Amino acid sequence: MTSTAPSSHRSPRHPLPHRVATAGPTSFGDHLRTWRQQRHLSQLELADEADISTRHVSFMETGRTNPSRDMVLRLCERLAIPLRERNALLVAAGYAPMYRERALDDPALAAARQAVELVLKGHEPCPAIALDRCWNVVATNRAALALLSVHVSPELLVPPVNVFRLSLHPQGLAPRIANLAQWRAHLFERLRQQIQATADPALIALQAELLQYPAPPESDALVLAGEMLGVVMPFCFESVHGMLSLISTTTIFGTPVDVTLQELAVESFFPADDFTAQVLRKIAQENLGVAEG
Repeated sequence: MTSTAPSSHRSPRHPLPHRVATAGPTSFGDHLRTWRQQRHLSQLELADEADISTRHVSFMETGRTNPSRDMVLRLCERLAIPLRERNALLVAAGYAPMYRERALDDPALAAARQAVELVLKGHEPCPAIALDRCWNVVATNRAALALLSVHVSPELLVPPVNVFRLSLHPQGLAPRIANLAQWRAHLFERLRQQIQATADPALIALQAELLQYPAPPESDALVLAGEMLGVVMPFCFESVHGMLSLISTTTIFGTPVDVTLQELAVESFFPADDFTAQVLRKIAQENLGVAEG
């Protein structure tokens, strides 16, 4: 995946973090029961959602009944199961996977790749990052590179670069984040919600790793300058240019037929004050001068 800069910032292709070996569900019934419980539904409630009998749900969970392919897809829809895991349920029930997973540089995803590049480039001079499901960076614009790679341990910049690890590791950005306690809590809440939605073992492993990092003391300030309580949490960090304050939004490229695109997101950062906006414009001008030179 190329970045939006004229000189490519392509991250080397890399596998996603290995999924944790667990004694997870193997049969379709086990998968179904696990997801039903994950969604806090009783057999009766799931039966009502899927317009089938409770007996039918029970028989599928115990293996006494093998579901049709259409039934598998109906249950996956009612349970809001991610596409990656829908494939797992289909295979467990004896059917071929339905949803393809392709590398972002696959020719079939050229249009999606172009859309991501347009979003990244169009967001300059503000930072923007394209991420996979595990919060690994797949592409950035120049502004993000200029801000996030300074005074960071080189080991943390070896692909796959994980933005949660980069933010919270003591040799990453953590020592320079002014509101580290609040930002850390914000990131953990986002990760918790994602784990709740997907039950992804790779994310569970990432969460366990991050919890091993030193936790900062709780800040006495309940509301920071620039914080819009209940709406956004600013990312405040000390750069070589001074204290910067950024807020972010996330863009999701969802599709009902492709795993890669459903899991792709773009994190776009915006200046939360005039000083940060001025610095971002200055960095963009410096980068433009280097490129032209």
